[in-house]
Amino acid sequence: MHSLLKSFAEWLENTPVPLFVSDYPWTYQVVQFTHFTGLSLWLGTNIGLDLHLLGVGPKRKTSAAQFLKMTIVWNWIGLFIAAVGGLTLFSTAATTFIDNPAFETKIFALLPIALIWHIVVQVKTYSWGQTSDVPKVAKVAGAVEILLWFCVATAAVDIPYF
Repeated sequence: MHSLLKSFAEWLENTPVPLFVSDYPWTYQVVQFTHFTGLSLWLGTNIGLDLHLLGVGPKRKTSAAQFLKMTIVWNWIGLFIAAVGGLTLFSTAATTFIDNPAFETKIFALLPIALIWHIVVQVKTYSWGQTSDVPKVAKVAGAVEILLWFCVATAAVDIPYF
């Protein structure tokens, strides 16, 4: 399985987009900026919802469900931008990344769990967040989601050190 993954990574590194990004140093920074912009939009709306569920902040004029309705499109646009930027960054050094334990932890363990948990929180928020009195299970779910995204970010920050 690893040899198949390694072959795919070598092929990916030699496709036109990563070669272009590698040939012009400024393009890597543009792609990285794009990735971070998407992450900011994605995580900002995620954490905003989670804080709504936790009841953190001043008295809200909107319920968690209303907040989700206002931000859900931006949330998924942010994920799309982050994913495109992340895949492009990955493609420039795929053979290096697939052997990196921090990258493996982020992509294969933490990220799928965090994404599934996020979808559950979004779906349940419509029933949990109808009023300002949020059930305890929603508060726990919001706290767990913040913790999961913190773990994903910690793994991402560790990638350059392996």
